[in-house]
Amino acid sequence: HVQLVESGGGSVQAGGSLTLSCAAGRYTYKRNCMGWFRQRPGKDREGLAVLWIGGATTTYADSVKGRFIISRDNAKDTLYLQLSSLKTDDTGMYFCARYDSYIWHYWGQGTQVTVS
Repeated sequence: HVQLVESGGGSVQAGGSLTLSCAAGRYTYKRNCMGWFRQRPGKDREGLAVLWIGGATTTYADSVKGRFIISRDNAKDTLYLQLSSLKTDDTGMYFCARYDSYIWHYWGQGTQVTVS
C-alpha cells in the first residue's frame, strides 16, 4: 500500500516562502518519478514540478520556474517543494504524487497554501 502524506502548508504573505514536505515511503525515488501539483480555487489541477527517476533531473511549470524547487531526502524518504516569492495566485491545495503504471497513480491528501 502506497501512502503519500503532505505537510507544511499554511498562510503566508505575498513575497514569503514555505517548504512543503511529502512523506513518500521507501525506495520510491529509485523507481518512480515524483511530482507536485496544485489545485487553485475554480481551476483544474495543474502540474508544478517533477523529479525524474534517479533524482538528477527536474521539470517545472513556467508559472513556478525560478520560484519553486523540488528536491528529495532519500534518508528521510521525503519529497520537498520549496516555495518562494509567493503570489496571491499561488493560493491553493498542493498535492504530491507518484508516477506508476504510466499514470500519476498515487496521491496524497493535499496541504493548503494561502497567500495574502
